[in-house]
Amino acid sequence: MFIIGITGGIGCGKSTIAEICRKSGFAVLDADAISRQVTVAGGSAITEITEAFGNTVLNEKGSLDREKMARTVFRDKKRLDLLSSIIHRHVIAQMQLEVEKLNKSKVRAIFLDVPIPVRHGFLDICDQVWVVWADEKARISRLRKRGMSDDEARRRIQMQMTKDEYLKLADREIDNSGNMEELTDQVYMLMQQELAPRGIRYSDFRLLEKDEENDEDKFPEDNK
Repeated sequence: MFIIGITGGIGCGKSTIAEICRKSGFAVLDADAISRQVTVAGGSAITEITEAFGNTVLNEKGSLDREKMARTVFRDKKRLDLLSSIIHRHVIAQMQLEVEKLNKSKVRAIFLDVPIPVRHGFLDICDQVWVVWADEKARISRLRKRGMSDDEARRRIQMQMTKDEYLKLADREIDNSGNMEELTDQVYMLMQQELAPRGIRYSDFRLLEKDEENDEDKFPEDNK
């Protein structure tokens, strides 16, 4: 099984690339989604989080209150690193179980969507690491659409790894400072270069969408 890791800073477009990979027929393990699973009430990371930060970071249901926690840790790098180490340990453990299941099912290739490229459980199991990056203007614009102020967006960017730190880990780099079409072209170019020679098949969702559009043109009455 060929394992590709996707990583990059906040607002760079990891999740968008992961979605392209899903639409192309690949299994994608999303570290952010798994982190939500381990931080709900009764989740495997909750006990350690409350021991480190207290019960005030939980909501009324006993799950991690992400907004409250973000206001706390994104102003203090030591606290951010502590939270990250707790959650990542549980996320990686769960991700490894999922990787083992997919390997047993004879899947040819999978993608791991991980924001912070930890060595154990990510770098040490990936055959390739694709780093996506974008200029600060593009990142802030995307984070603004998520409801962040420009100051908050800059603060979060500054708390993360730098471009040079990410690129040192990269086998391949993707520039997502442009539009969706440019990003998609880069991803499929990498698939053609890295997966096709290994006999790993994938679907180009752009062609599927064109087929659907053509069908609508042919049968307009059936699609109203």
